[in-house]
Amino acid sequence: MHRHHGDEIDEVHEHDKGLSYDLPVLARRRMIRLMAGAGVGLIPLVGCTSEDGGAASAPSRSSASPESSAGSSAASSAECATIPDETAGPFPGDGSNGVNVLKESGVVRGDITKSFGDSAGGTAEGVPLTVTLTVVDAASGCGTPKQGAAVYIWHCDRAGDYSLYSEGIADENYLRGVQETDAAGRVTFTSIFPGCYPNRWPHIHFEVYGSLEDATAATSITNTSQLALPADVCDAVYATEGYEESVPNLAELSLDSDSIFRDGYDQQLAAVKGSVAEGYTATLTVPV
Repeated sequence: MHRHHGDEIDEVHEHDKGLSYDLPVLARRRMIRLMAGAGVGLIPLVGCTSEDGGAASAPSRSSASPESSAGSSAASSAECATIPDETAGPFPGDGSNGVNVLKESGVVRGDITKSFGDSAGGTAEGVPLTVTLTVVDAASGCGTPKQGAAVYIWHCDRAGDYSLYSEGIADENYLRGVQETDAAGRVTFTSIFPGCYPNRWPHIHFEVYGSLEDATAATSITNTSQLALPADVCDAVYATEGYEESVPNLAELSLDSDSIFRDGYDQQLAAVKGSVAEGYTATLTVPV
């Protein structure tokens, strides 16, 4: 059990279940591949997924192959499906589960490593990570960027804790931020590499809104999903100081056994480049 969480919080945190857990998770694994000879494209499939939490016994570790990382660039292929809809988890900070950071002045920012406003003013320490999401229109075949949309991202710190909720950092709001997409549909956040807590593969949460006005009013979410981080990069980062607790947690997991990503992660696995010494960049195309 994670040292920073109370028993009640830990139980929820381990399985990453939020208020939406009891609701059907829509728009899951979105497509049926028809035989190539039929000459027919992909058909979106709406279904449900099960999130019973916990890792499978003796899972095999899944590393990010070049093909897997390339899968994040959905817009570069003939395939285009809406980003999988996922739970926001128990710590969204968007008003759906208690605290609402989206209405606070200062949440619209690119650097999310520091707290802002009347919070404690702390800084999240860890290996630098720059996250770039490109929001595109799925209906147009992923060829049209969604300018003027907004993205809210949040993730845990290197100890596996979430600002606004976890014991010791409930007064902080770092590792949370909103940005409006530019003409290319892009938003870029400066952050740190998240840790790995029990029973969840390393990930970053994000919500897409139709506009910055909607995001800062915490209303009209269009998409909620999660970005997965490649295994080889996680191994390298977790060998550094401050990430010690992530090592045994990651050893019990794989992308194929994770409660969220086990039904497919081709659209959610970020392409990551860089090094521990220089920091990393993670990129993902987000069709909406």
